[in-house]
Amino acid sequence: MSESTIGPSRKELLGHDFLLITVMAVLAGCGLIYEYLLSHYAGRVLGSVESAIYAMIGTMIVAMGIGAFLARWFKDAFTAFAWLESIIALVGMGCILAIASVIAVSYSLPHLFSSIFNLPADVVLNGYVFEKLQQVARFLPYVFGLLLGMLIGMEIPLIARIRQQVYGRFLENNAGTIYGADYIGAGVGAAIWVSIMLAMPIMQAAAWTALFNIVAGLAFLWRYHQHVRYVKVLVVCHALLLVLFGFVLLFGSSWMKDLSNVLYKDKVIYSEATKYQHVVLTERLSRNQSEPITDLYLNGRLQFSSVDEQIYHTMLVYPAMLASNRHDKVLIIGGGDGLALRDVLKWPVKNVTLVDLDAQLLNLFGYAGEQYNAPDHIKQRLVQLNSSAMSDPRANIVVADAFLEVENLLAQGALFDTIIVDLPDPNHPDLNKLYSDYFYNHLRQLLAADGAMVVQSTSPYHAKKAFISIAKTVKSAGFSHVEQYQQNVPSFGQWGWTIATKAGSSASARVRRAEQLPVASRWASKEYLLAAFVFPSQFFALEKQIDVNQLGSGVLYDYYRQAWQIENELYKN
Repeated sequence: MSESTIGPSRKELLGHDFLLITVMAVLAGCGLIYEYLLSHYAGRVLGSVESAIYAMIGTMIVAMGIGAFLARWFKDAFTAFAWLESIIALVGMGCILAIASVIAVSYSLPHLFSSIFNLPADVVLNGYVFEKLQQVARFLPYVFGLLLGMLIGMEIPLIARIRQQVYGRFLENNAGTIYGADYIGAGVGAAIWVSIMLAMPIMQAAAWTALFNIVAGLAFLWRYHQHVRYVKVLVVCHALLLVLFGFVLLFGSSWMKDLSNVLYKDKVIYSEATKYQHVVLTERLSRNQSEPITDLYLNGRLQFSSVDEQIYHTMLVYPAMLASNRHDKVLIIGGGDGLALRDVLKWPVKNVTLVDLDAQLLNLFGYAGEQYNAPDHIKQRLVQLNSSAMSDPRANIVVADAFLEVENLLAQGALFDTIIVDLPDPNHPDLNKLYSDYFYNHLRQLLAADGAMVVQSTSPYHAKKAFISIAKTVKSAGFSHVEQYQQNVPSFGQWGWTIATKAGSSASARVRRAEQLPVASRWASKEYLLAAFVFPSQFFALEKQIDVNQLGSGVLYDYYRQAWQIENELYKN
């Protein structure tokens, strides 16, 4: 069908403009949300969150430019635009589910073939073909980003041509009007993403975004059906999309959980996306354990295993508590599972302040300040694991960003005898600031003169530069004595910590002077703790070449990311 000229009145033109500009603004908001959805999911799938997000945004921007060029191929702008909206709604609503399905299949194949060939239970095929399939599957977010970006890029040129046809003449400020609606709509979309959709399950967010595409497509069809070919087919397509929307809205989240569960070697007993991270709990049975072994994963990374978490938490808590002269007031940064809190509460403390950002995670481990839906038997298991530490009257749980809360504590004149920093590894730019000289300087001011501070410091074996950088950063913040120690935690391998005092003798000297442990431990003894301070003779040989992690520099994040990239390459080879 050729593009015919339409000659409406001024009032009709206002009606056309209102519809077309509103549709353009809505579609711009949807386009930006799709961009964020794919970026967010790509970060989860690919692990390197910052790189994945930036790469996805760049991919989609380039793809939108390509789409703008491709739009000229379509002679009938009305029909092309009507079909375009149905396709964008379909791809936008289903792409994440499709990616998850392919990834799940690629990771399931080795286990399937092991079962077919009746291999032993502890043997999993990991050959070249399976490895390449997994790599291709993990690259799929960019493929869908490219496709969706090209489709979104066609919208502006098509709307501009439709608007000119409606007016029946060349419009001098046509591009400015369309782009103005696009920018405003994108801004509204960004606000909706941050304020509402970021806290939603990702499939629900995708479904609601697609619904706006479907409604915009139906509104366009209603107004311009006389200029669109195959109208009846398009109406049926939109009706089917509405049915698909209903199914995805109702069942999409459970489908995603089932597909994500395939990626874990043990049985998944709980999976939920909080506002800040994806929480997964798994269990497995062992002949050597009377209770099932429970593992916690945050964004796909193991945080603890109940079979050996006591080793990690003993090494985190005991040296710092033993090196502190008093134990009246303790500050824990992070540690939302309450396990470090559990071990601190074994000491004669009067008050323990725990600061963590994720209220939903805290609630899962027994924090009663905010309530979220989670199975009671899961909560009971986790509360048993941390000995109901969250409900202890000496525990003061603060739900806040630790970076900001530390400044509030300084303003209040707070002072702590021991500070324990139990944060996840610096695997995200947002965490990097909590490992900075600026943050450690604030913690130094909160620490009593005869107290000690300890920092979880990643693996000295797998991420040596990151490990040493943490100690240099703590030292640069004004602590007088900074030391590092290590211990083997079977679930993680060789793991390390940094301990510091601001005055007097070093932490290891204080531990050495102790006659015995004031609080008995299943794992620790004085000799056991002191042995952890011993490293190979050349371990710190490169210390002078390693930089301090200043606020805003990203040095530590780069060290950490590079170390694990190298580790992954060595593992593949």
